[in-house]
Amino acid sequence: MARMTDEEAAALDERWTKTTPKVNPLRPGVFARQRFLLETLDQLSANYIQNRAEASHKTPSEIIGELVREKIASTAEV
Repeated sequence: MARMTDEEAAALDERWTKTTPKVNPLRPGVFARQRFLLETLDQLSANYIQNRAEASHKTPSEIIGELVREKIASTAEV
């Protein structure tokens, strides 16, 4: 990965310090979407997915996707 020079880092810091990023309050961010996803599940399932995600350094959505693909594959083989 390319490294920034001290001047580039200072310029980037200056830009983000003085510029407020625009956000859309009607569109939730990635963390809010992940939290909503887990809140829709029962507590046991949410805990399982969260623990598996943390252990594998993945997002809960990635874990759910893997589980769904495993289920699809297992039913397709029958």
